[in-house]
Amino acid sequence: MAEITPADLTTDEKIALLHGRGLWRSQAIPRANIPSIVMTDGAYGLRYSTTQIDAGADAADTLSQFLNVATNGMFGTTLPATCFPNANLSACSWDTDLAYQMGTALASECKAAGVHLLLGPGINLRRTPLAGRAFEYYSEDPILAADLAAAMINGLQDHGIGASLKHFACNNSEIDRTNVSSDVSERALREIYLYAFERAIARCNPWTVMSAYNPLNGTQCAENPWLLTQILRKEWGYGGLVISDWHAIKDRPASLLAGTDLDMPESPRRRGALRAAIANGSVPMASLDQSTARMLHFLNRIQTANAAPPNDPEAHHQLAQNIATDSLVLLQNDGTLPLPKANFRLLIIGEGASNPTIQGSGSASTRPTRVDIPLDEIRARLSHVSHLPFSATTAEISAEIASQSPDAILIFASHHSSAEGEGADRQTLHLAPGQDALIISLAKTHRVIVALTSPDAVEMPWANNVAAILACFYPGQGGGTALARVLFGEASPCGKLTTSFPKKRADIPGHLSYPPEALHHAYSECIFVGYRGYDAREIAPLFAFGYGLSYTTFRYDSLTLSANQITRTGSITAQIVITNTGDRPGKEIVQLYIRPLNPALRRPLRELKAFGKIALNPGETGTLTLSLTPRDFSHFDPTEGRFVLRGDGFVIEAAASSRDIRLSAQLDGYHEPSPPIPLLTTTAANKLLADPRAEAALLAVLCTKLPMTTAQAQSLIDNSRSSFLGLYDTLSWYIADSLSETALQQAFDAASKP
Repeated sequence: MAEITPADLTTDEKIALLHGRGLWRSQAIPRANIPSIVMTDGAYGLRYSTTQIDAGADAADTLSQFLNVATNGMFGTTLPATCFPNANLSACSWDTDLAYQMGTALASECKAAGVHLLLGPGINLRRTPLAGRAFEYYSEDPILAADLAAAMINGLQDHGIGASLKHFACNNSEIDRTNVSSDVSERALREIYLYAFERAIARCNPWTVMSAYNPLNGTQCAENPWLLTQILRKEWGYGGLVISDWHAIKDRPASLLAGTDLDMPESPRRRGALRAAIANGSVPMASLDQSTARMLHFLNRIQTANAAPPNDPEAHHQLAQNIATDSLVLLQNDGTLPLPKANFRLLIIGEGASNPTIQGSGSASTRPTRVDIPLDEIRARLSHVSHLPFSATTAEISAEIASQSPDAILIFASHHSSAEGEGADRQTLHLAPGQDALIISLAKTHRVIVALTSPDAVEMPWANNVAAILACFYPGQGGGTALARVLFGEASPCGKLTTSFPKKRADIPGHLSYPPEALHHAYSECIFVGYRGYDAREIAPLFAFGYGLSYTTFRYDSLTLSANQITRTGSITAQIVITNTGDRPGKEIVQLYIRPLNPALRRPLRELKAFGKIALNPGETGTLTLSLTPRDFSHFDPTEGRFVLRGDGFVIEAAASSRDIRLSAQLDGYHEPSPPIPLLTTTAANKLLADPRAEAALLAVLCTKLPMTTAQAQSLIDNSRSSFLGLYDTLSWYIADSLSETALQQAFDAASKP
């Protein structure tokens, strides 16, 4: 496409360009040789709907197509594509290299299908495990979510396919998601929820950012100028395209003015509203041109992008297996795992063994090219295997146990599923009906291994009574092979949790303000989301953030810092030396936390700031080098409206999880100067008179305006110094109104000037 500017297009062409055609295409402008591009969902596997894309699009029919969930699934007939592990599992690899490889593979499949923009990944934080789309998101921590998303996006965009970082911002619940306002303090936004986007954008520059369905602090995200213009563009310097979530825009003129460039999907009503606003001048032509320029820049990126590798479904299936293998989390093991491949009898219970749930539901769902069946993969490795469904009666299970004399029982457990997924949150953290009771009963007399499929955390009242627990989350089409590899020791488990598992629902930070009420969802825990909240309330989780076991052991030998003090401009490098002290090869995920000492504002006990992964053979020692920047040590001060670095000191912790600190080293702190307080007559006297400017100005005005000596004026000031009342009110007790408040404020204004 030749270089085109907004000046080359008519007003109607600009308006058309900023609105979709059908459900999954942009508008073409034939006169200007601007092609239509194809976009679709599926950040963990391409979801190409031939029903909706190849069949064309009638504008009058797009909404009914979008809402149709009755025929052939939510999106009609789709092309087969690799179903990679969903983010709830793949993130447990803590592996940016694997995320990049997934992005590269997705780029190949997009290219083969003629897709130009993949609508993902999503990095909304997993504030509560009940969230319906938790399986699509990486973590409860912004650092981990951002770095994994950036790596995946780089894999896509380095190979010619655009990504859409979503859902901006605070789309953390599916309950009435287009109307319920996420009400979040600015500090929590800056340090937690927006920071994931800020960090990811700085690391990958996504070609598009998708605004969310929900209002944020009362304003629809797609129509929020503070979010889309002030923060995203002015403060972060983002120059790419902002695209709406599907039918998220309620006021198209307001959305364009706020910074949402492309309205998807096609809506003649919204397009007409923008045309009318342009005609009556309520939307300036300059705003239309600005969004048009961004759309043209995006289209030019697509036309000039690098080529993707050829599509290789077999290689991608192997990649899906490898990602799942590196991500499975061993939560408990009394030594039963790994299983032997001979002279061992295994009873398997649960439909998940023969008909596995490999992914969540909704816009991220994929039609897999193939599926590894766990039961088949286990039987390929072990000859004495029997299988029963959950529907088997107690008598049938007892008879099977009596006849087979199993050495262990493997239960494929799953969460209590209802209508959760896109559009609905979970109602409970329990397992499916009857499963808890079955596990508890069998664990009394047998070695029980639980392979758990779930979108996020579940309650486990039996956790201390079973031999082993493997968290599989949604493992994608290669999950069956991955599980078998880990069960039989072909791979040592190395995944670690990216969210905290509560012992009970009431332990979840923010529990008291969930679910939302009266169209408002108060994020009452503020910055204390996830492990930050468990630490602050001194509540022990069932399994901690960052936790995961291995078949080998690791010794953390030393932690060395490149400096002994953090400054506003200097960075710190941490070197962690680790040894594999076990008898198996393994990979260890090392987490680097910062614990502030006497911070200026209340802060979490510790926060993840860097992480790394190292593979070591038995007896091998290796070194990880991780970097920390001044921003990592800073907090957002709402009064000053900026990040500040203030603390007496900071402890750097090398950890195996947020509750398993192996090594620590202390840095001297830094106290960034605070700006002077405003000199106001209404400010409390005890606070205002602590400022030398205020005391000097007051002394001068008392001596000038009143018949007072310097000693008398100083005595009055000293008598007022301990008052918590406003300064002028305090003075009035002594001098009544003999000094006007206006005169005093004028003196303070003069003293405030540089």
